[in-house]
Amino acid sequence: MSIVSEVTDSTRARPGKRERLAAAAQRVLHEQGVERTTLADIARAADVPVGNVYYYFKTKDQLVEAAIGAHAGDLRSVLDALDGLPAPRERLTALLRGWVAQREVAARYGCPTGTLASELDKRDDGLDRAVAGVMRVLLDWAEEQFRQMGRDDARELAVALVAAYQGISLLTNTFRDPELMAVEGRRLERWIDSLG
Repeated sequence: MSIVSEVTDSTRARPGKRERLAAAAQRVLHEQGVERTTLADIARAADVPVGNVYYYFKTKDQLVEAAIGAHAGDLRSVLDALDGLPAPRERLTALLRGWVAQREVAARYGCPTGTLASELDKRDDGLDRAVAGVMRVLLDWAEEQFRQMGRDDARELAVALVAAYQGISLLTNTFRDPELMAVEGRRLERWIDSLG
């Protein structure tokens, strides 16, 4: 089991309705997209009566914002777990392996954050900047790992890593072929090993 799965699949007490709605919004928006998702879809997935949704979230955009917050929280948990590994190369490799472990999901729906970012980019309500903040956290973290490896080009390497993942997520989803991500994951591991 990957570190990503261990963090996100840990057993916890049943969260409250607000948290369940945010988690359901995160999942349903990933599976169906923002435009196709209704408040009723999210309520059903959260096991919350649809009338109760309005108590916590007045609009669908507020639920989208909550989903972005859930993405940010999940990412922070993953990065915190990865930071427990002793060396930056190990942390980057574990990140890659976590991505590859999710290749079946990527084949069906794409990258959760990347697809949301792409969809929200077409709107003019500020939610695109909120999801960009989540991506920035990942970029900054990856940059720090490359910097700890002694690389002066750490930012460029971080951009290359995240861009490679986003690109392979798109191709994996487009062709519905999880093996594409597995192959690219192995290539990226060799690339990281070659950086010194």
